[in-house]
Amino acid sequence: MTGLIVLIPVALFLAIAGLIAFLWSLRSGQFDDLQGAAYRILEDDGPLDAPADQKNPEKKPKD
Repeated sequence: MTGLIVLIPVALFLAIAGLIAFLWSLRSGQFDDLQGAAYRILEDDGPLDAPADQKNPEKKPKD
């Protein structure tokens, strides 16, 4: 029974800390683009041994 005197405040503290972390993540934009990471993993960057200028052919080198 005396363990509950410690465990209940600890559980309340952890619940409030989790709620604060969740609210912070909402305000900082962590959940703005949920599909972006799923599509970025499927994009092809080219072969790994290709030179850097061949991986992104739409980017032209500076003269």
